[in-house]
Amino acid sequence: MLRFLSALLIFQTALAAAPPKPKLVVLIVIDQFPNTYLQRFRSEYHGGLDRLLREGAVFTNARYRQTPTVTAAGHSIIGTGAMPAVSGIIGNAWYDRDTRTIVTSVCDPHEKEVGATGWAVNPQVCEDTDPASPRRLLASTVGDELKMASRDSRVVGISFKARSAILPAGHMADGAFWFDARAGSFVSSTFFFPDGKLPAWADQFNRRRLADQYLDRKWANFPKWTFEGKINKYERLMASPWGNELIEKMAEAAVAGEKLGQHAGTDLLSVSFSANDAVGHQTGPDSPEVEDMARRVDVLIGALLTRLETAVGPKNLTVVLTADHGVAPVPAVNVARRMPGGSLRADPGAVIQAALSQRFGEGKWIENAGGGDYYLDHNLIAEKKLERADVERAAADALLDSAAAHPFRVYTRTQLLNGGAGDFIAESMRNGFYARRSADIFVLLEPGWLPVMPAPTQTSHSTPFSYDTHVPVIFWGQGIRRGRFDQEIAVNDIAPTLTTLLEVGRPSGASGRALAEIFSDN
Repeated sequence: MLRFLSALLIFQTALAAAPPKPKLVVLIVIDQFPNTYLQRFRSEYHGGLDRLLREGAVFTNARYRQTPTVTAAGHSIIGTGAMPAVSGIIGNAWYDRDTRTIVTSVCDPHEKEVGATGWAVNPQVCEDTDPASPRRLLASTVGDELKMASRDSRVVGISFKARSAILPAGHMADGAFWFDARAGSFVSSTFFFPDGKLPAWADQFNRRRLADQYLDRKWANFPKWTFEGKINKYERLMASPWGNELIEKMAEAAVAGEKLGQHAGTDLLSVSFSANDAVGHQTGPDSPEVEDMARRVDVLIGALLTRLETAVGPKNLTVVLTADHGVAPVPAVNVARRMPGGSLRADPGAVIQAALSQRFGEGKWIENAGGGDYYLDHNLIAEKKLERADVERAAADALLDSAAAHPFRVYTRTQLLNGGAGDFIAESMRNGFYARRSADIFVLLEPGWLPVMPAPTQTSHSTPFSYDTHVPVIFWGQGIRRGRFDQEIAVNDIAPTLTTLLEVGRPSGASGRALAEIFSDN
């Protein structure tokens, strides 16, 4: 009897300690925003980032634990807590062996675009400009679990990029909206709106033609900022502060139009600020343009927080801020600092081709290549009656022997399928590997080294090194205890923390833990 009463008391105490659930959860993602930007530009923040840093639970050592560290993988991890090895989102795009085409993480030519004039879609090609859906995402998101737990909950995702709007929101979202640079307006797809019509509030937002008002605006402090490359007038907004302004205004419209946080149930809004990424690729993390973008996004987040508090009340709001990846220094900057790194001149693909031809005979050994991933021609290997593992190993050995290719590590499909022990680099490669979609050879360059990229791009990201993996994670608002937390965490911990706070199911592929140390009973 005493044991029963003791257990009952513990259960009642646990119930009493459970924090009140918020009416609205907001995921804020800054595309390409390494954690170092919080320290380097701290004195410049007087808006939203300042509030989150002062009033939130700030994790100083949050990292991604997979390779590659790119937009699609990052956003899917934020929403699902699942590694690419489980979610299937192994990159922004990959080679589909069945169709022998490159597909993006969310393109879906079987759907139609909603919100703009219909564009011709080639079902044999799957590009960023195609209609999109979350069908390639194999795991549930926080939003999906929220929707399954409550018919009253609403879930909305907003970004400039389709993948950044869709992947954090999930399969059951009430809407995901991204910017179509051909039309100069926010669009969605028939996956979310089968009737082919945007909600009235989104249609009204597009009719305001806010994008047109930004086209001729000068970037203060950078009046000579130019947009290189073959891009139309609306694509220019992506690489300017005005792209983020459009996203923030669209988010405000969604809160008002969907009455987020203002009805029964808890709602979720995902907002991803994309323009930081485009500017960062062109100028690098040490540029004054990147600093100005950080300062401006701080102001926008502050405006959004104010709007959210007005709409739902401070005690009904929980916010999570993070980034989808960091960025490498520009090679020329690293060289000037006498730091390791540089621009790769050798072609790893040529090294593979030459080595395999010499050892196994002539043939086009690489079926497809991109981003350091090489898909070998399985038909050619079968025709020559070779073992795939032998061909993979020969390619890897050739790359490791090539000083000009600056290889740091080379992994093979067989190696990753077989698992095995390894350091955090090997673990990150396994976390990013999904057999049905991943390549055969994976090349990691030495730290600081990047392939030569077409102008205006000067730098990139995708590695397991800290400059790409170390990002902010801040929780703020209802149910959250403020403070600084220096322990190591993974970005995968965001999703299970939110579902624990909301008392809904854990996302199906989540590998992280609930950060219970930040829960407050106030």
